[in-house]
Amino acid sequence: MLSTRVAAALVRSLPRQAGLISRNTLGAALVSTRNLHASKTCFQKTGTAEVSSILEERILGADTSAELEETGRVLSIGDGIARVYGLRNVQAEEMVEFSSGLKGMSLNLEPDNVGVVVFGNDRLIKEGDVVKRTGAIVDVPVGEELLGRVVDALGNPIDGKASVTRCLLPLLCIYVIQTATVSFLFFKGSIASKTRRRVGLKAPGIIPRISVREPMQTGIKAVDSLVPIGRGQRELIIGDRQTGKTSIAIDTIINQKRFNDGTDEKKKLYCIYVAIGQKRSTVAQLVKRLTDADAMKYTIVVSATASDAAPLQYLAPYSGCSMGEYFRDNGKHALIIYDDLSKQAVAYRQMSLLLRRPPGREAYPGDVFYLHSRLLERAAKMNDSFGGGSLTALPVIETQAGDVSAYIPTNVISITDGQIFLETELFYKGIRPAINVGLSVSRVGSAAQTRAMKQV
Repeated sequence: MLSTRVAAALVRSLPRQAGLISRNTLGAALVSTRNLHASKTCFQKTGTAEVSSILEERILGADTSAELEETGRVLSIGDGIARVYGLRNVQAEEMVEFSSGLKGMSLNLEPDNVGVVVFGNDRLIKEGDVVKRTGAIVDVPVGEELLGRVVDALGNPIDGKASVTRCLLPLLCIYVIQTATVSFLFFKGSIASKTRRRVGLKAPGIIPRISVREPMQTGIKAVDSLVPIGRGQRELIIGDRQTGKTSIAIDTIINQKRFNDGTDEKKKLYCIYVAIGQKRSTVAQLVKRLTDADAMKYTIVVSATASDAAPLQYLAPYSGCSMGEYFRDNGKHALIIYDDLSKQAVAYRQMSLLLRRPPGREAYPGDVFYLHSRLLERAAKMNDSFGGGSLTALPVIETQAGDVSAYIPTNVISITDGQIFLETELFYKGIRPAINVGLSVSRVGSAAQTRAMKQV
C-alpha cells in the first residue's frame, strides 16, 4: 500500500508529455489510498477494544481458588497390599483413594514408600496408578438412622433398602437358591445419617467411668443366675464350633424386645451385631431370625463376610464399636457382639505378614494383644457427669478341641471381665446352653444382679 508522500512524489515525477489523464488517474489513486488507510486504522482500533473487553471479562470472572492434592504412584500391588510412592505426608490409618475409585488405608509408613491395605478387589489396581490422599482418618456413619440396617465395615448399606431417616420396618431378605445353598444378595443404598465417627478412637479414661452396677438381662436363666452380666461389662463367650455361642448372643438381642418396646429410654438397649468372616448364607439366616422376632428395629448388623477382603474383616469390629459408642456417649445403653474375634485376629495376621511385619507366636504379630485390648476397653459404664450411658461387649472366641490355653483365647480372657465357657460334651447331651459352670465366671458378680435374682 502506497503512502501519501510516495503518491505525491510519483505525481511530481511524471513527465510533462504524460498529459492530464495520467495525473488525474494518480490523483484518484491517492484519494483511494487515503480512504483505505483510514478505514484500516478504524478497524484495528475496534478489534483491539473488543479483544481487550473480552480478556477483561474473563480475568474478572475467573476462579482464583486453587485445589491442591498430594498424589503418589503405585509401585506394586498384590494380595490386597499396595506399595505407594510419593505420599510423604500421609497419616497412619488415613483413607486414600486409587484412580479406579477403590479406597484403602495406610498402615505401614516407611521412609521410601507407604504400605496401603485395599478395601476391595485389588484386580482393579495396576502398577503406576495414581493414589491421592483424602486427608481423613477412616470413619463411619453413626446414629439411630442405622437401626434396622445391614451395613459393611465402612458403613455402606448392603441390604437394598431405600434411604430413610429412621428405618423401623422389618428387614427384607432376598434369597436365591443356587446349588442347594442360600445366598444373601447385597445391594448398595444410602443412609441419611448426619453424624460420622472415627473407627479408631481411644477408650475412655478412668475419670469418666463408673463401676458396673446395673444388670443387663439376657433373658437366659442360666446366664442371669450363674454368670450375671452388667451394663458396661465385657463378658467373653468361648467354646468350640457348633456349641451354641451365636445362639446365646442372638437370644440376648431378641430378649431385649420387651425393654425396647417401652417408652423408658433408660431401659432400652440398642444392639449391634458384628459378623466377622462368616458365610453370607449364615448372615442372611441370622438377619431373617431377627426380622421374624421384630428385633431388627433396634439392631444394627455390621457384616464382613468370608468373601470380603481381610482389611474389611479387620476393620468391622472397630466400625461397630464406633456405632455403639454413639449411644453410650449420648446417655443411652448399647450392646455390641463381636462374632467372632478369632477370625479378626486371623485377618490381622494375614495383613501383617503381607506387610512384612515381624511374626511372633503362632505367626501373629507382636501387637495382636493390643488389637483386642484397645477394642474391648471401649466398652464402659459412664458416670452421670458424662451422660450415664453404657456399652456392653460380648466378644466371641472359637477354640480348637476345647483348648482355652491357646494364644488368642488367653489374650481375650485376660482382657475381659469374665467368660462363659461352652462345652461340646454338654451340648451333645442336650444341655442347652452348654455352659460349664466350673470354668465360667463373671468378675462383676452379684453387683449386676437384681434383688430377686440374688435371693434365688
